[in-house]
Amino acid sequence: MISTNNLSTGITIVVEGELFTVLEFLHVKPGKGPAFVRTKLRNIRTGSTIERTFRAAEKVEKAHLESREMQYLYRSGVMFTFMDTATYEQTPVNEDTLGDRVQWLKENQVITIVTYQGEIVGIDLPIHVALEVTQSDPGVRGDTATGGSKPATLETGAVVQVPLFINEGDVIKVDTRTGNYVERVT
Repeated sequence: MISTNNLSTGITIVVEGELFTVLEFLHVKPGKGPAFVRTKLRNIRTGSTIERTFRAAEKVEKAHLESREMQYLYRSGVMFTFMDTATYEQTPVNEDTLGDRVQWLKENQVITIVTYQGEIVGIDLPIHVALEVTQSDPGVRGDTATGGSKPATLETGAVVQVPLFINEGDVIKVDTRTGNYVERVT
C-alpha cells in the first residue's frame, strides 16, 4: 500500500481491481475543507485515461510489475509469439493485450514484456525503430526535406507521414511513442 501523498508520475497502482499508471498528479489544499490529490491515470490493459480524485493520505495498492526481455518471433492470426531470451520458452500473447503497439513489432526484435501476477499486461518498445518503406507514392523532382509530407506504408503495415523525398525501399526511423517519422536511415 502507498499513500496518495507519495504518488508520482510513472507509478503503477491498482484502483477497483484495474491497473493504472499515474500520468499526472496534483496535491490540492483548498482554503476550506480537507486536502486532496487530483490524478490523471492510464489503464494499462485498455490504454484509456481517466481522472480520479483521492483524499489526502488515502491508501492505494501499488502494483508490482515484473519485466523481462523477450524476442518477438512471429504472428499467427491474432496471436503474437514471443520467446524468453534466457529460457527459450515461447509464449503466445493475444493482440488485444498488446494494443496498437503491435504496428511497431518487427520479427526477431527484442522487447520488454511487462507482467503483473504472472499475467502479461503489456510491452515496452524501444523509443525508435527502423522500418523499411514498402509502399509510397514516388517523389517529384525538386522535392526537399521541408517540402511537405505524404503517407508511407511500412513493412509492419503501419502508415506514417514521411517527407516527399522518401521512396519505397528506404529504411526510416520512427518514434514508437508518437508514430512520427524521425529520419531516413538508408
